[in-house]
Amino acid sequence: MAGFSDRADAVVEIEAVPHPALMVIFDLGDQPLVVEDGSGQQQRGCVTAGLAPPHGARGRGQAGSFACLQVRLSPVIAHAVLGPVLGLSGAVTALDDLWGRDAARIQERLRATRSWDDRFVIAEVALARRYDAGRAVDAEVALCWRRMVASRGQVRVERLAAEVGWSRKRLWARFRSQIGLTPKRAAQLIRFDHAAHRLAAGHGAAEVAADSGYADQSHLHRDVMTFTGATPATVASAPFLAVDDVAWPAQP
Repeated sequence: MAGFSDRADAVVEIEAVPHPALMVIFDLGDQPLVVEDGSGQQQRGCVTAGLAPPHGARGRGQAGSFACLQVRLSPVIAHAVLGPVLGLSGAVTALDDLWGRDAARIQERLRATRSWDDRFVIAEVALARRYDAGRAVDAEVALCWRRMVASRGQVRVERLAAEVGWSRKRLWARFRSQIGLTPKRAAQLIRFDHAAHRLAAGHGAAEVAADSGYADQSHLHRDVMTFTGATPATVASAPFLAVDDVAWPAQP
């Protein structure tokens, strides 16, 4: 979880960069936060954003006081917290469509609390409660996701299927129904995420391509364009990538 707050004299827009986690955003500002999904559809207030949102997905904060609490959920956890995530793959959805009136009640409690530490506790308790009441993913699917993350997306699907004792077809179907992406697409997203953060840290495209498991710099360029519609140089300057190490440190 991370808290963001600011006061702006004009509208602030932040382009969404695909990340191997589902987003839950609690809007706490004076003016409503607007989130676009890239296809012209808009959601206001508390929203969720699925894995790999389409090109052009962005958040827009109105002039005035801006504040939100943003949660990143592993899709393994999100399956229980938000419900089956197949429909959330890349989609932007109002949180009350998933949680009903509970979403508004949690938002009200967060708004009434000024301490970020207390807000984190409120959100954590709410998420844990829904996780305990939800349906967990298959242990085999969870193991495959962990292997993908640990390898930075460079493990082969056939190897994962053999490790869990499933056929490739069964792994493909179960993984997609519970994670929201096919195993291949999920691995590509994880690999892209590693590369994007390396680019944002100032490393050259050729070095990043070699370090991230791409065949060459052109391969990296194609993957970045596929996920973002932008060049590696443009992605490297994305604002949210610049604050990731502060908001979500690898070693908190």
